[in-house]
Amino acid sequence: MPSLYLLQGLPYVVVMSLSVVMYKNLGMSNTDIALYTSWLYLPWVIKPLWSPLIELLGTRRRWIWLLQFAVGAMVAMVALSLPTEQWVRWSLALLWLMAFASASHDIAADGYYMMALPTHQQAAFVGIRSTFYRVANIAGQGGLVYLAGEVAERSGSAVVAWQVVMALLAVCFGVVGLYHAWRLPYPAEDRPGTVHSSLFIEFFSVLGTFFRKPAIAVGIAYLLLYRFPEAQLLKMATPFLLDPAEAGGLGLSTREVGVAYGTVGLIALTVGGIVGGLLISRFGLKACLWPLVWGMHLPNLVFLAMALSPPQQLWVVSTALAIEQFGYGVGFAAYLMVMILIAEGPHKTAHYAICTGFMAMGMMIPGFWSGWLQEALGYAGFFVWVMVAAIPSFVMTALIRVPENFGRREPVA
Repeated sequence: MPSLYLLQGLPYVVVMSLSVVMYKNLGMSNTDIALYTSWLYLPWVIKPLWSPLIELLGTRRRWIWLLQFAVGAMVAMVALSLPTEQWVRWSLALLWLMAFASASHDIAADGYYMMALPTHQQAAFVGIRSTFYRVANIAGQGGLVYLAGEVAERSGSAVVAWQVVMALLAVCFGVVGLYHAWRLPYPAEDRPGTVHSSLFIEFFSVLGTFFRKPAIAVGIAYLLLYRFPEAQLLKMATPFLLDPAEAGGLGLSTREVGVAYGTVGLIALTVGGIVGGLLISRFGLKACLWPLVWGMHLPNLVFLAMALSPPQQLWVVSTALAIEQFGYGVGFAAYLMVMILIAEGPHKTAHYAICTGFMAMGMMIPGFWSGWLQEALGYAGFFVWVMVAAIPSFVMTALIRVPENFGRREPVA
């Protein structure tokens, strides 16, 4: 489980987070960064279109290690593309392919997780699962961003720095992919689905059962809107930290961003995810839902506070980011359990993948305009808008219906 979710998290952090820092270091504007990297969400949005194929063709175990090798090869090619004249076009194309492979890996890995554990243990372990996913984020946004800053300062070249980072990642995927091909366990339930007639009939049958679930319209709206403010904040958080004071940012170096946001902040995010999972396991999702959603959105105020009164000390920035990320962690634990709730029933591997597709759409669409909006409003005005954008999330939380004691740990006899 730890190595599985470590390698589930790494390609996502490369595509959605490291790419933002890399393109910022290489001179892209905030508007272009937000627009281009938001499009990279698309494979996670449309992965429900092929999620039944993962369920029907081969085992989840085999899909996992084959896709890890594929991601490693694409990361290596990104490193080779950076010194070329068409580096923007080639790097975006390769990140796009990497996103498709990563989204497919998510389908297989999440199905593998749900096959191995009963519902109450899924709730108890959702924090642990999130922990190693966040370790990938810490390694990426913290360690690898710090490494990029260090190599850039020593070599004088941002291109060389990001080549080193991508090469290191490629080796990691190759080594851990080999380990998983050798040692990943074989759950009894992990076998190809039965195709009763034709593959395409079965494919559309699996998709159709999702959209016939009770109250599915509310569930889909919840998945799309719960993270509406975070979807916009996430794209501009790193540019805000890196931009100089005259542009309204904090003027941190790449290494300092790796420490404050990529390490301290993500450790707080990890702890928040564990706390959220334990609370749900102890009291049930229904009892925890409102406290967790408030815990997710209120801490966004720290970005507004830093924009209005920029702190001068790195420890102050780190503390503020830790508060915001801890809140995001506890709130995201609730979101994961709602996805598990919606996916309950037959074909839960494919149905959970559909849920994550809607989650990705909820992150992709607001990201398109976030860079343009920030440049139009300035950072302070943009962070005010982020707070207002939490309203749809609260509305959908009021409408979602959670069964009594769902996710609560059963008492020991």
